[in-house]
Amino acid sequence: MDIQSIKNRFGIIGNSPALNHALNTAVQVANTDLSVLIVGESGVGKEVFSGIIHALSPRKHNPFIAVNCGAIPEGTIDSELFGHEKGSFTGAVDSRKGYFETVNGGTIFLDEIGEMPLGTQARLLRVLETGEFIRVGSSKVQKTDVRVIAATNRDLLEYTQQGDFRQDLYYRLSTVPIRVPALRDRKEDIPLLFRKFAGDFAERYKTQSVQLDAVAQQMLVSYHWPGNVRELKNIAEQISVLSTDKLITADVLQRFMPQRNTTQSLALIAPSGSNGMTTGSSSDFKSDRDILYKIIFDLKKDMNDLKQMIFDVAQHQGYTPVEPSGTLLPVYSDKEQAPVPAYNANTPILLNAHDPHEDVEETLSLADKEKEYITKALKKYKSRRRDAAAELGISERTLYRKIKEYDIKE
Repeated sequence: MDIQSIKNRFGIIGNSPALNHALNTAVQVANTDLSVLIVGESGVGKEVFSGIIHALSPRKHNPFIAVNCGAIPEGTIDSELFGHEKGSFTGAVDSRKGYFETVNGGTIFLDEIGEMPLGTQARLLRVLETGEFIRVGSSKVQKTDVRVIAATNRDLLEYTQQGDFRQDLYYRLSTVPIRVPALRDRKEDIPLLFRKFAGDFAERYKTQSVQLDAVAQQMLVSYHWPGNVRELKNIAEQISVLSTDKLITADVLQRFMPQRNTTQSLALIAPSGSNGMTTGSSSDFKSDRDILYKIIFDLKKDMNDLKQMIFDVAQHQGYTPVEPSGTLLPVYSDKEQAPVPAYNANTPILLNAHDPHEDVEETLSLADKEKEYITKALKKYKSRRRDAAAELGISERTLYRKIKEYDIKE
């Protein structure tokens, strides 16, 4: 089967050399049983490549399952992959088969393999080397015949140097590496992709397909596309639904494009596994943004409370607070009745130089505050991550990543 037929069958748009090379590699390795490691940024379409490899392999009539390692809690991922026996842990009311048992003879796609716990990595290595596994809570060795395709948007080799990923597992998985190019590395494909997405949305919403003029097309090509194909598809859908003009000029396109400065300053875009070629999904950006806003608002409230406390102490002990205008307020004796001034929480309060109390400096680091709130939430819910994530207003996946990033001990 030639490359163009593969593209037509799986809905892949583009003719860049990097994309064609990745597809050629996938086709060549499909007929073998070698492990494959698909590498690429979030949103480039790694899951599509796993589907291509399975569909062109001798296992194509057997089961295929995609598992997002970053979305499964650390305490249950062993059970999900390898199964468990009744009573092996709290809540295990029945025995359960894992994916390596139910997909025997087929293919397992392990997305975000870099998020897999070290203990589970050891179990996976045994499956890859011997085809053997043991259910959680059992001592019986079982056999399985499963092909493993893994994917990551991280630098696993760097992870191995940091001790976060097993080196032997890395070399075992990356027998055949496939690097899926980022959208900014295949700029010639951007107009083709936009045209395809715009046509699909016009058909879905029963409207006329939008088109870009020359300047708008150049603007689209020049954009950095941190969200890759997924982001491009989202932009195409927004324009198709919201724009009243069907010929999109640069001015119209600018209203739908993300602000680069805002994106760069926040720098909170998180990886998530998705095929990115023909479907779109939201990233962890919203969750990270929400927790950031929560921290900022709480910081402002804490600072206002601190100002009010300093003002009250200054009044009570006879110090002279200074108003923004620089006018000194009168000092009253204990027997005199001092008028209570109108206090604005946003008004800075200064104490006279003879104040015996030392100024207290509070850290304003967002990272420190984020770590503090996550630690408090985990303590409040006794390390129940799902409840802690709900309290913080973020996804479980984001919480797991933050715990690992800040090295929070539960």
